[in-house]
Amino acid sequence: MSSNTETVTAVDTKGGMDLFGRYLSVWVALAIVAGVSLGQLAPVVPETLSRFEYAQVSIPIAILIWAMIFPMMAQIDFSAVVGVRKEPRGLAITTIVNWLIKPFTMFAIAWFFLMVVFEPLIAPELASEYLAGAILLGAAPCTAMVFVWSYLTKGDAAYTLVQVSLNDIIMLFAFAPIVVFLLGISDIQVPWNTVLLSVVLYIVIPLAAGYLTRRTLIARRGQQWYDDEFMKRLGPVTPSALIVTLVMLFAFQGEVILENPLHIALIAVPLIVQTFLIFFLAYGWARLWKVRHCIAAPGAMIGASNFFELAVAAAIALFGLQSGAALATVVGVLVEVPLMLVLVRIANKTRNRFPA
Repeated sequence: MSSNTETVTAVDTKGGMDLFGRYLSVWVALAIVAGVSLGQLAPVVPETLSRFEYAQVSIPIAILIWAMIFPMMAQIDFSAVVGVRKEPRGLAITTIVNWLIKPFTMFAIAWFFLMVVFEPLIAPELASEYLAGAILLGAAPCTAMVFVWSYLTKGDAAYTLVQVSLNDIIMLFAFAPIVVFLLGISDIQVPWNTVLLSVVLYIVIPLAAGYLTRRTLIARRGQQWYDDEFMKRLGPVTPSALIVTLVMLFAFQGEVILENPLHIALIAVPLIVQTFLIFFLAYGWARLWKVRHCIAAPGAMIGASNFFELAVAAAIALFGLQSGAALATVVGVLVEVPLMLVLVRIANKTRNRFPA
C-alpha cells in the first residue's frame, strides 16, 4: 500500500494538522474580509478579471481551481482500490451513505430550512440559489481533509485511502446525474451540457492530469521521491489557490454580504444539521455492524465533510461568481473545520464502544 497518505497538504510531517488546516476557518474569515474590501475599494479589479471568459468559463478562476484540485488528484493511488475486499462492511457503509443517502438528506434539510423555515428572511430567488449551493456540497464526499480526520481519530490510513479512492471513482460518474436530478426537482434549471462541462473541467481533466503525473514521475524517480519531494513541494499550491479564489469570490460577493450579513448564519444552519446527521448515521451503522473503530471513524468523517473545492468550482461554473450558490459553498468551507474537530472529539471519546 502506498504511503501517499502522508503527503496530504493538510497534514504536517508529524502527521498532525498543519498551520493551514488547523486555522482554516480563520483563513476563510480573513479571505472574506479581504475580498469584500477589495470589491468595495477597488471594484476595477473584479470587473477587469470578469472580462477574461471563454464559453462562459472565467479563465482566472478556472486556473485557480485547477491549482486547488490537481494536487489532491495527484496523491490518489488508484491501485489501492484492489483492497476493496478487505473488510467490505466499512466500504459498504461509506459507499451507501455517501451516494444513496447524503445528497438527498442535504437537499431535504437545506430545502426545509432555506425554503420553509427561513422564508420570511430570504427572498425566494436567493433561497433557491443557496439551496443549489447546498446540493453541490452534498453531492461530493471529502477527498483530502479526511486524511487529517483519519489521523486524529487513529484511523487505518491505508483503508482510508481505499475509501477515498473508491469515492473518487464513483464521483466521476455519479456527481453530474445527482446534481442535475436534485436541481431539477428544486425547479433550478441547469442544462446538462453545462454540468458536464464543469465535470470535465474540474474532475476529469485534473484526475487525468494527476494520474498521468503520478504514474510518470514514480516510474522515473521512484515512490519515495514522489511522496517525500514532489508532493511536499506541491502541498502549498492547494491552500494558496483556495485562499486567492475565496478573495476573488468575495470581491464579487461584497454587495450581497454587506446587504445580508445574516444570510451567512442562515446558510450555515442546514449545513451543520446535515454534518451531524450523516456522521451519526454512518458511525452508528458501523457500530451496529461491529466495524473496527479505525475504519468506522474515518468512514463516517468522509460523508460528514465535503469536497468543498469541487463544490465551489461547480457553483462558479454553473451559476457564476456573484451567485448565491457560490456563497453557500463558501459558507460550507467556513463551518467545516470547527464541526469536524467536534466530531473527532466525539469519535475519540466513544472508541471503546467499537471492536479494537
